[in-house]
Order: sequence, then C-alpha cells, then structure tokens
Amino acid sequence: MNSENVNLCEKIVSPSYIRQGSEARRSHEQLIRQLLEQGKCPEQGWSESTIELFLSELALMDSNNFLSNCGVGEREGRVASSLVARRHYRLIHGIGRSGDIAAIQPKAAGSSLLNKLTNSVVLDILRLTGVRSVSSCFVVPMATGMSLTLCFLALRHRRPKARYIIWPRIDQKSCFKSMITAGYEPVVVENVLEGDELRTDLEAVEAKIEELGAENILCIHSTTSCFAPRVPDRLEELASLCSKHDIPHVVNNAYGVQSSKCMHLIQQGSRVGRIDAFVQSLDKNFMVPVGGAIIAGFDEAFIQEISKMYPGRASASPSLDVLITLLTLGASGYKKLLSERKEMYSVLAQELKNLASAHGERLLHTPHNPISLAMSLSGLQGDDDKAVTQLGSMLFTRQVSGARVIPLGKEQTISGHTFRGFMSHSEAYPCPYLNAASAVGITRDDVTLCIKRLDKCLKTLKKDVARSGPPEPKLDQGDCATKE
Repeated sequence: MNSENVNLCEKIVSPSYIRQGSEARRSHEQLIRQLLEQGKCPEQGWSESTIELFLSELALMDSNNFLSNCGVGEREGRVASSLVARRHYRLIHGIGRSGDIAAIQPKAAGSSLLNKLTNSVVLDILRLTGVRSVSSCFVVPMATGMSLTLCFLALRHRRPKARYIIWPRIDQKSCFKSMITAGYEPVVVENVLEGDELRTDLEAVEAKIEELGAENILCIHSTTSCFAPRVPDRLEELASLCSKHDIPHVVNNAYGVQSSKCMHLIQQGSRVGRIDAFVQSLDKNFMVPVGGAIIAGFDEAFIQEISKMYPGRASASPSLDVLITLLTLGASGYKKLLSERKEMYSVLAQELKNLASAHGERLLHTPHNPISLAMSLSGLQGDDDKAVTQLGSMLFTRQVSGARVIPLGKEQTISGHTFRGFMSHSEAYPCPYLNAASAVGITRDDVTLCIKRLDKCLKTLKKDVARSGPPEPKLDQGDCATKE
C-alpha cells in the first residue's frame, strides 16, 4: 500500500494502528527487497504470507491481470477456470519467448522477473551445495532425459561431423533414449567390477576415442547419481580425457545435488579437465512435482546457447514450484534437509546390514555411492529367479515404494540395442540384489517401516524356498552371499 493510501486509512482507523500495520507490511517488503538486491536464496525461510504477497505483486505486473487490458492476440493469458488461475497464482504467460526460453516477455514483466530470480536462486544453491565455480544455469520445464537431449542438440552446431556419444553404461532408459532422441549413436562402455562396485572403465573409454576418432564423438555422457552397486563415474579422469582429446563432456547429475560427494566430483572435474554441462532433476533434489530440471555449466555463453535451443515459450510451473520451495526452506532449511539425508543414509545402511546378516545375506560394499545401497539376494536365487522377482511384487503391494529388486540375466532391447543383465548395469553381475536409497526427505519412520516389511517378506519367501528345496549355488562369477 502506497503512502497516499496509508494516509487515507489513517482517516478511517486510528493512525497508530495503521502505522503498526504498515510496519508489519514493511517487514515483508524488506525480505522481498533483499531477494531482488542479492538474487540469492535467503538464509532463513519465508512465511507463506510473504511468499504469497511476493507472487501476487509479480502477477499484477503481467498483462493478463491489468484491470484495463484489452487483448486481441492469439495468446493473451486467458484462463477459463478460476481454480487453474489460483493454482498458478495467476502467472499465466509462462517464461521466455519463441526464440529463447530466457528472454524477457513484454506482456509479462512479473513472469519474466520470476524466471530470472528463480535461475539466480538456483545458481546460488548449486554453489552452496559444492559446485562453487558454476557460472550459469537455467530451469527448464522438462525432466532430466529431455534436458540432456537439449544439451546434445546444442552441441550439434559445434561438432557437425559427430555421430557418436560415449556412455559408460547405466541401466536407466531415459539416459539412453536422450541420446537416441537427439539423433546420435550411443557407444556403450561396460563397467569394471571392483569388489562389489561397478566403476568406469577408463581404458575402454580411451580406446573408443582412439577407435572412433575424437572429431566423430559429440561428447562423453557420464553419470554421478545412480543405483548401487553402480557408483558415480570417475569424473575427474573423464574430464581430463575430454580436455586431452578436445571432446565435450555432459554429466547426468539427476539426483546429485543432494549429495556433497556428487557435487564435489563435478567441481573437481571442472577444475582438472572439462565439463560443459551438468543436468539435475528438480523433483529428486528439491521435493517438487515432476517436470523440471536444471541445466548448468561453467561457460555462460554455452549455457545460453542451450537455452536458445528450446523452441517457443515454456511453462513457468517448475520455476514457480522450486522458487516457492526454496523461499520456504531458506538456505539453512535446505542444508538441514541435506544433513538429515546423510544421517539417514548411515541409519539405512546399518539397518540393511543387520537385516541382511539375519537372513544369510549381506550389504554390498559400495562406499563410492553416497545415496543408493544394495543388499544381496543370493538365498532367493533359483533357476528362474521367481522368488527374486516375487519379492519386488510383495514389497510393492505392501506399500514399500522405491525399492528395486534386480534378478540376474534379464535382457532389454531399447531402440535396437540389447542390454544383457539389464537393470544391474552389467552383463554379468555376480548375484541378484535389492536397492534402497536415502534420498532427500527420507525419515526414520520410512526406514523402520521398510525394514520391518522387508523382513516379513524375506521370511515368507525363505519358507517357500525351503519347501521347494535350496537352489543350486552359482559360483562361476563369484558368490555375493559369502564373498568378503
């Protein structure tokens, strides 16, 4: 409320009361002013009333909310349902323009401001979580797979002769399809088994570079966050290889923002070698609805080049969701969530280890994976792995979500490429196993209930296996149940 209106209010209600109300409003406005000045995530989270005041002020700057607006164009921010309008805080115009997702919209000063502030706040969070030298980022309203595709398409103009993308194997369909969708041929490099861990085969990567020729390779597509026993790629060494051979490097950091180890790998990779872009999911790292990602990098010009590859305007929903979330949490609140996640990782690891021991299994030793854990299921292993797959069904029906049960020998063909041992990141992993992850937002109750229900399922299945006779041991590739 401006000073003129405040003076008028004082003629209706006691001036001392009005001044008190004005002071309270100014405290909200002071927080908004600091955000506009600094462009950083506030240290302490905001109240809902401050956030709603801020969003209301932004919405009033968009033409669809002008009281005297007369729209005669094909896109005027008209919304038939008031419920939909309220869901989006009446920020209807989206972000960007037809040629650039980062461009300012003349009709939508408020939505454009929202876009710029969101990117600035998210950049601050990426630096706070470990990638201190990141120079630029933007929120894109697509999940991780399509965001990776956008990065590959941006590289096309820089490397017109390239046909291949070298990809250390990770069994996740969207990662593979992101390269196919961009029109490139993925060159799958199998991982090396070191103890229980599946790690990057650096020699095989370099051999592929020599075989294919550096000029024919669009980029190396590496991964940080992944399901154990696969562990983050050797990013520093891959970054050095990319620098040595002048090959771009794109990192799939899908849920790595929540891990200081993953973020440290990216920071170090950029320091010793080359990382052109790294992509992370909004929902996995910031607990917002699915549908957004962050594309970030160390060369501002290249990140702007990627943003200009996005055709047309874009939904502002992912930007709005993550900005509201970060303003609610504040930097301290988000750091607290990350600290709790790390603590729960230790709790989950210990509980799984105890449970595995009680059932003659063991927690696989994967110290390089900071988020995901794996427990052997050798006692359920039979000729057809029926008991292993049944465990997955039993957990799902008992409302244990997110746990993955991996049998041996599964084949999957994706876009003409057949993966043997699909979901295990390896053609021949030694034993079947179960995955569980300590991701941001996990609670002790989640861990306790999961372990309790998993224990019951294992007891039931072990009885069934005992009645049908013990399975023949498979020792040709190592025995995960007994290997130390």
